[in-house]
Amino acid sequence: MSIPILVFDVALVAWSLHLMQEAVDQQEFSLMLAGILVAMSAVAMLVVYFLMGNCLSYLIQTH
Repeated sequence: MSIPILVFDVALVAWSLHLMQEAVDQQEFSLMLAGILVAMSAVAMLVVYFLMGNCLSYLIQTH
């Protein structure tokens, strides 16, 4: 399960870097904002993944 999530996260980071590079090239603020939002969503997905992993391991240990 972790491999598809990591691949998707890497794709999100690559897309955000592409958006930010286009923003610098075209000097457009909206593309930079979009890149930042995509990068933040990638980070949020990893945080939720690790939190849920810790939560599930805790629930398994209590039974």
